[in-house]
Amino acid sequence: MELTMLHLYPDAMSLYGDYANLCVLRRHLEAAGVAVTVDSALFEEAPDMQGADFIYMGAGTEHSQKAALTALTPYKEAFQEAANGGAVVLFTGNAMELLGRSVTDAEGKVWPGLALADFATVETERRTPEDVIAYTALWDSPVVGFMNKCSVTKGVTTPLFEKLSMGFGNEGEKGPEGYVSGNMFATHLTGPVLVKNPDFTGLLMRRIFAAKGWELAEPLPILPYEREAYEVTLRELTARLGS
Repeated sequence: MELTMLHLYPDAMSLYGDYANLCVLRRHLEAAGVAVTVDSALFEEAPDMQGADFIYMGAGTEHSQKAALTALTPYKEAFQEAANGGAVVLFTGNAMELLGRSVTDAEGKVWPGLALADFATVETERRTPEDVIAYTALWDSPVVGFMNKCSVTKGVTTPLFEKLSMGFGNEGEKGPEGYVSGNMFATHLTGPVLVKNPDFTGLLMRRIFAAKGWELAEPLPILPYEREAYEVTLRELTARLGS
């Protein structure tokens, strides 16, 4: 079993060490017997969407985000074809905003998005660095993480997380957060989110295996201490809710 991961703009869109999302997913896949190749695309390069089984972009500064949007826009049709063809997609941090119709920056300039989803983002003067506890119907455990955003995203009809007990959602405090459609996943959570949430990693593995037509043995591989680390984080954040 072989697959290819495509990391979009790792030099500019990995602000919070988000490259580790690919690292941990790769380690889980290799533990399940998959030979993984990681390709990367820099701003001046044409990304090989057709050959990608998993496509990832992490968070960047507001300036880097616009540069990533400019670089990726000429390939948005190829991106859409890859997603429709079975590639699993994960965008974290403000990379999520690129999937929508537009991003309006703090000066009021409107940047047309990739329009793979029907939402729009407006940057605000308020920056929200917050820890997060989130809940999704896609797996049983709560999600823990961190976000640092200065934007509001409106028009998401299929959020990845239906509610938050801690943190700022797409439009407001403790509201729905992220976006999901088929095998396309997006969230403002950074940190990186897969390292902190092994069940999210497990979901992506199941989707990748299903898209490839492979049989995935259960239970899934577990890396040393990842469950213990998740439990510690959840316990500490939950204690803060009660304080």
